[in-house]
Amino acid sequence: MDPHIVTESIIVKGNVSAVYAIWADFANLPRFMQRIKSITPTGDRTSHWIMSDPLSNTLEWDAEITRLERNRRVAWRSMQGGDLATSAQVILTPLPHDETAVTITLQYSPRPDHAGEYAVRLFSDPRGELSADLRRFKGYVERRDDRLV
Repeated sequence: MDPHIVTESIIVKGNVSAVYAIWADFANLPRFMQRIKSITPTGDRTSHWIMSDPLSNTLEWDAEITRLERNRRVAWRSMQGGDLATSAQVILTPLPHDETAVTITLQYSPRPDHAGEYAVRLFSDPRGELSADLRRFKGYVERRDDRLV
C-alpha cells in the first residue's frame, strides 16, 4: 500500500525546552495521542507501541528514535516486523512570550494484509486525528501545574 503523509501544526503556551522534554519522553505520548494506548521502553532508543480503537482492536510495533535534537526535533520510525510501518518527526520552533510552534509530520504505510486493512480503517481521517491529538497536547501542556514557563 502507498505511504500516507500528514503534517499538522499548533502553537502552545510553554517554553521550547519544556515542550521538548514532553515529546522526548515517549511515556507522555499516550496522554494526548488518543489511539496510542501504551509505549513501553525496550532500550535506550527503542520502544514497543500499542495502538487501539474504541473496540480494543490493536496494532503493535517496535520503534526506534532516529533523532533527538535538543529543543528542536524528535523523530522516530517503526522497526521491521510490526503491524504498521510508520515514522514521525516533531519540529519545535521557539516563539516570543514563552510560546512554541509544534509541527508534526506523520508517515505510515499499512501492510498489504489484514493488519494493513485494519490500519487503513483506523487511520480513516489521519489529518483530523493528528489535529485533535495536537489540540489535546496543547491542553496537556497548558494545564500543567508549572505552566511550562
